[in-house]
Order: sequence, then C-alpha cells, then structure tokens
Amino acid sequence: MWDIQLNRSGEASLQYQLFRILKDGILSGKLAAGEALPSTRELAKELGVSRNTVCAAYDMLWTEGYILNRPGAPSRVAEGLSLRLPEKPDTPRKADKQVMNIRWDFATGKPDLTAFPWKQWNEGLKQAAESLTETQFAYTGPKGYAPLCEALAGWLKRARNLDVHARDIFITSGSTQALYLLTEILHQNGRGFGLENPSHPGVRTMIRDKGYPLCWMPADEHGADIAALQGQALSAVYVTPSHQYPLGGILPADRRAALIRLAEDRDFYIIEDDYDSEFRYTGTPISPIRAMSASRIVYVGTFSKTLFPALRIGFVVLPEALQQQWKHSRNYMDVQNPVLEQAALAWFLQTRRMDKHIRRMKRLYGQKRQTLLLSLHSTFGDTAIPQGDASGLHIALRFPDYMFGEAFAKQCEKTGIRILPVSKYAESASAYHDTLLLGYGHLTMEQIEQGVKALFDAVAAIK
Repeated sequence: MWDIQLNRSGEASLQYQLFRILKDGILSGKLAAGEALPSTRELAKELGVSRNTVCAAYDMLWTEGYILNRPGAPSRVAEGLSLRLPEKPDTPRKADKQVMNIRWDFATGKPDLTAFPWKQWNEGLKQAAESLTETQFAYTGPKGYAPLCEALAGWLKRARNLDVHARDIFITSGSTQALYLLTEILHQNGRGFGLENPSHPGVRTMIRDKGYPLCWMPADEHGADIAALQGQALSAVYVTPSHQYPLGGILPADRRAALIRLAEDRDFYIIEDDYDSEFRYTGTPISPIRAMSASRIVYVGTFSKTLFPALRIGFVVLPEALQQQWKHSRNYMDVQNPVLEQAALAWFLQTRRMDKHIRRMKRLYGQKRQTLLLSLHSTFGDTAIPQGDASGLHIALRFPDYMFGEAFAKQCEKTGIRILPVSKYAESASAYHDTLLLGYGHLTMEQIEQGVKALFDAVAAIK
C-alpha cells in the first residue's frame, strides 16, 4: 500500500519509520490534501505490524498537524502541506574530490601527536571530573575557568617572562575565535586592519568576509615593515612578531617601538599573536611586544601546537578598556568553553607537566629541524636557502630564479608530496613565488629525509 517498505532490522522503530514515510508522501504531494488514510486496522493488516504501531504513527502525524482526525470519519491529509520535494536519487553521489595518497606531508602547523603524554593528560581529565563541583558544571560566564587563568598567569611568567594578572586573561576556543571576536570589537568605521604580507590566509579571509578593508605591511627577514602603515587609518594591526608567519622573521626592537608609538598616536590596538614562540632552537627566547608596553597590546595565545589542535583552548590578555565589550560579545556567541578540558589544562600547568612536555618536544623538534636542514643541504646544496628556521615547526625554503605556483603544488600532490608555495599566503599570487613552506614537526626523521629527496625530483622536473 503506497509502496510502504519498513525495515524490521533498522535502528529506527517501525512506528517512526511509518510516520516518516507518510509525512514524506504528504510533503511531496503523493498524498493529496483531503485524501483519506486507511483505517489503523486495515493498514496494520496490510503491513503485517501491530495496530498499536500504526496508531502511534498516526498520532505523531496528528500531533504535528499533518493529518486531521474527526470522530467516526477516516483520518485525512491536512491542507497546504505539499512542498513538491525533489525525488531522492537512486544512486549515491560520487565523491567531489579524489583522495590523494600523500606520503610526504609538509603542511605547516602540525605537532607530533605521537609524542604527546596521553596517559598524563587522561589523568588530568580524571582529576578534573572528580574535583569539579556542580556549580562549576553550570554556566559560569565568558571569563573562563578561574584556576586556569591563574595557572596561565604563572605559565606566562615562566615561559615568556610576562607579568600578567589572571583578571586580564580570558579563555577562548583557540586563537581563531579570539581573532574573530577582536576584529568585531576593535573595528572602527572607515578604518582598516593592518596585516602582514604574507600572512595566514584565515586571518585575511576573516577580515574580508566582514567587509573590513586591509592595509598591508610587506614582510622581510626582519618581519613586518611598520613604515608601510604611515598615513593609514587603522582599527587594529595584527602581527606575529616572535616568528613571523610564514617567513619566520623576528620583529626587531625599533620596529616594535615604532608600532607602539603609532598605536598610541592613531588610537588603535595591536593584536600580538605569539605564534610558535615556545619552540626556539637558537639564542634566547624572543620577548613579546607586550613586554615593552601593555596598554595598547592584545596578546593572543593557543595550545594547538604545544598540546594538540582538537583541544580548542586558547586565551587573550586584554587591556581593561576592552574587557566589558569582550564579555558582552562572548556571552552572545557561545558563552564559554567546556569546563572539563579547562580544568585538566589547569592541572597540567599547575603540576608543571606542561613545562616538562615543552622541554621534551623542543629537543625532539630540534632534532627534526637539524635532520631537515642537513637533508636540504646534502640534496639541494646552495640551490635552496632555508629561512626562518630558528623557531617553530616549519621553515621557508627559497629557490632563487624558480617560480612555484598552484600548478606545482598540484603536481606534487600527484607524486605524493603535500607542499605549498608562500605565494598562497600573499596578497598577490605573483609575490614570493620562489619560496616553499616545509612543515616538519609531525614527520618522522625518515619521512623528512625521503620527502626532501622526493621534493628534489619535483623541483628538477619544472626546470
């Protein structure tokens, strides 16, 4: 009857299956307005199910307004429900993209999750679950878990030599959410956002999607050129001063001072993304801009690289003048982060397990960095020039007189290599066309060595 097919071994109950089939028939117009439905007894006999099953399905249809019931009369389809729904395809849709067999993945921003102390982290989750109170599992507001803010203040003092009060720390769902909120809060009509060129595509996309103008600062081996901002009307300037992403330059003190003076004179804030600052392999740690002056700096941090990306915990250190507006915006965005992971992270920091983990990973990444540099030198010689390798989990590799574009990246994928040219991160695709990015943090030593040899063949093929 009406091509009704019930799946008796399916997870959905028979009454719900029948309800859905009849509802879809009504919405598609197969069951016309005013059409009478068979009696529950008749339909139950036809389908070989209990009458209670049909009664329950009819009751759901009546409750949601799909059918009308009158005493002593058959149930009928209600008026005005046909949506002329398209027919469901008989064959499954083909996959949009062919999955590439990537053997050497030089993507940036990936930590080595095989070396993470999962046993200790699970211990922290257990500690958190047992220690949190019922009140702490309720809505607690946009500030973040108080013990985590306290632990972060201590961590920033130890790791970055920053004197930060816990009241100025706000927990976020990673740096992406922080930047999304900050662009909203800091935007001033008629003013743009200063951005490094090249920079992370996600940041410029976020700003452009909101319709805000961009003011570009060309980046060199010393980071962003602050002089490019002279005469610009600015809402805020976003910089990665400790390890410019993606080229790896370190913003020197004179450029930092110039940026701070400009922010004071032109009434805008500096968003400091302390990208990859934890993993520095040569020299002393680089101080954040906030260490020079705090009044105009919004400091942004995340644990995506130091712990794991799926954690989705980051933080901002906000000047007091911005805190009320931040609370308002976060309240009407998603209120707060899940408390269990915040409590586990607080425990991880308080017990100094984080300090130990960072020291261990710094040694491991340092060995991988050395393997990569040695492999590049032995394979390419002086043909390729590594840049920005003093910190982080990737390097920029410059090939003078070469030109890499999207076609090169696609050809590499076909041979099992995932790699991107810096032009992908630049305002113009024609800029930085001679430089590739090689992420190595997540790769094994063997993968690094083999990947460099495969890259040599790929580069040789375009010459």
